[in-house]
Amino acid sequence: MPDLLLELRSEEIPARMQRKAAGDLKKLVTDALVEAGLTYEGAREYWTPRRLTLDIRGLTARSADVREERKGPRTDANEKAIEGFLRGAGLSSISEAQVQSDPKKGDFYVALIVKPGRPTEEIVTDIMPGIIRDFPWPKSMRWGKASSEPGSLRWVRPLQSIICTFGTEHEETVVIPFEIDGIVASNVTYGHRFHAPEAITVKRFDDYVASLEKAKVVLDAERRKQIIAQDAANLAFASGLDLVEDEGLLEEVSGLVEYPHVLMGTFEEDYLAIPAEIIRLTIKTNQKCFVTRVSGSEKLSNHFILISNIAAKDGGKEIMHGNGKVVRARLSDAKHFWTRDQGDLPDLGTLAASAEKFDLDLKKPLDQRMAKLDALNVTFHAKLGTQGERVTRIRSLAKELAPIVGADAALVDRAAVRMKADLRTEAVGEFPELQGVMGRKYAGLQGEAASVAVAIEDHYKPQGPSDRVPDDKVAITVALADKLDTLVGFWAVDEKPTGSKDPYALRRAALGVVRILLERGVRLPIARFLRNWIIPAKLDNTINYTFEKDGQETVADLLSFFHDRLKVYLRDQGARHDIIDSVLTADADDLLMVARRAEALTAFITSEDGKNLLAGTKRATQLLAAEEKKGTVIADGVSEALLSLDAEKDLYAAVTKTVREAAEAVAKEDFRSAMASLSTLRAPVDRFFTDVLVNDEDPAIRANRLALLKTIREATGTVADFSKITG
Repeated sequence: MPDLLLELRSEEIPARMQRKAAGDLKKLVTDALVEAGLTYEGAREYWTPRRLTLDIRGLTARSADVREERKGPRTDANEKAIEGFLRGAGLSSISEAQVQSDPKKGDFYVALIVKPGRPTEEIVTDIMPGIIRDFPWPKSMRWGKASSEPGSLRWVRPLQSIICTFGTEHEETVVIPFEIDGIVASNVTYGHRFHAPEAITVKRFDDYVASLEKAKVVLDAERRKQIIAQDAANLAFASGLDLVEDEGLLEEVSGLVEYPHVLMGTFEEDYLAIPAEIIRLTIKTNQKCFVTRVSGSEKLSNHFILISNIAAKDGGKEIMHGNGKVVRARLSDAKHFWTRDQGDLPDLGTLAASAEKFDLDLKKPLDQRMAKLDALNVTFHAKLGTQGERVTRIRSLAKELAPIVGADAALVDRAAVRMKADLRTEAVGEFPELQGVMGRKYAGLQGEAASVAVAIEDHYKPQGPSDRVPDDKVAITVALADKLDTLVGFWAVDEKPTGSKDPYALRRAALGVVRILLERGVRLPIARFLRNWIIPAKLDNTINYTFEKDGQETVADLLSFFHDRLKVYLRDQGARHDIIDSVLTADADDLLMVARRAEALTAFITSEDGKNLLAGTKRATQLLAAEEKKGTVIADGVSEALLSLDAEKDLYAAVTKTVREAAEAVAKEDFRSAMASLSTLRAPVDRFFTDVLVNDEDPAIRANRLALLKTIREATGTVADFSKITG
């Protein structure tokens, strides 16, 4: 079977776009080939800064013939109908059609149309120009003289050449010479821009890879990553250092070089006085370099690892020297920001009102920045006011949350007031990724309690499903307050997520609340809490939300949003969707209890008693539901006088006892004990359905027995809705 090799070579593609672009190329080409009637054994994409490559193995040499039967009119149809049939079927004469008989409809014409298959070369020639012209780059450009002409080719960077060869492993390959905007596909590519700029003629993929390797190009991005990671670790180890690994940076730098060479640069040790986070971000963001630390220590060293795209004749001395100069300049700026943030602001006299509003001490640098944030009226959102107003809301909310979490109220207040202050620091202005981190450091420098400093950093957490959850009670409180304020605020102004769009990361905020409550064991009845907090706020205007609809409806809608995030979280933890649905009612607002019910129910349902009780309970509820639907009379309660059989008497006694025990266990939030109580119903329920005819001829007995079934549904309903469990 022949193979297809495709390469699109251009100027340097941004590293962040390369992996997706290669995947897009693979999907677009293979989908088009299959749609055209071809099959293939396997396809793999490759990418470097200057090329996207696709290797398709075992591609059929031509598409299969297609046979189509087209039904025509009856044989006694008028002449115009027959002429229309002939034109549509591509027949020159009715004699070319066949006649088929239908017992009901009579004889009619049928055209047998055979569409011959097409050579793969012809198909590729047809599909490739459209794929290249309509390629889904996030951003693209036009270039050269043709750029002024309508419909000229757009590409992420100027497209320079195309390879397209086709053939079997043991035969000569052919070039499929399609053309787009003057670029004709061939079997010629070029190697490394500096080390091997000469033309290279290739035949098939293996030959192509080997030729590029000789021309100083490592085609496989994963191999480039492996080379960089291994050589960087070895170079650091040889200097008595440890490499600080960074997967995101490794992915990026592997997309910046075709021929990686690892070198080590240095900077003055004085800069190590700057926080490690600033040093790392400065070197990573501005120079795409890795930092190192002293072996066996968390302390950074003054050596950094850089990746070059050339093998310099001087061993890389000039490259290391040049990078070192830039790193030192960047660190000098960072040191300046770090120092300035610890000093006084020049306009302290204008901050007195803001300082008084938030009980700030203007002798302290971080307090000054909070006062400045408020005084400048920095907008949080056009409909939700300023950052200062937001801090006021969070402060009020945190005050209510502190006793629920069990946090020190005074420390919570200090943390809530200062949690956004570092937004006005120069370090965060230069590196927004450090918000929270710098606040913690500046809080420590001005003597704040450790819990306050930790809370300033951790109130942003968790920022995703894999991020850590705060564990300090002060941090938990302000993190909840921050996220709840965000969610309630955007719900209040009707800026909720729609479909896949979530510009304010509200799903992440809700999942953060869910994770904090469940993983830190916080009992927060969300709906009741928000109802008591935000609806009075609408009336007295102390917390500046303006609801565009009724506050009760807002709370219910937001609770449903939390339920959706809770389902996602529990499913990720391995819970079955039917078990989640059985314990999650529309008004369930204690998410921790929902999770504990689901956990206990999962353990119970997987036991033998649970499986059997579930079967019996379902039978009872289904029978009861059917009779309710028919309008059958069901007694309001069970009359012991009408219980004549031992099986129904035993069941009534067991249900009465179980209802009491399960209710007591649920009240104590001991769901495992509640399940254990329910398990005692297994035997009497089984015996009841074996020995008792529910639909007795006597209406009173039938109504009483249905009432007994109703008590089974009510007993299990104290823990979950068993009818929703599919197992």
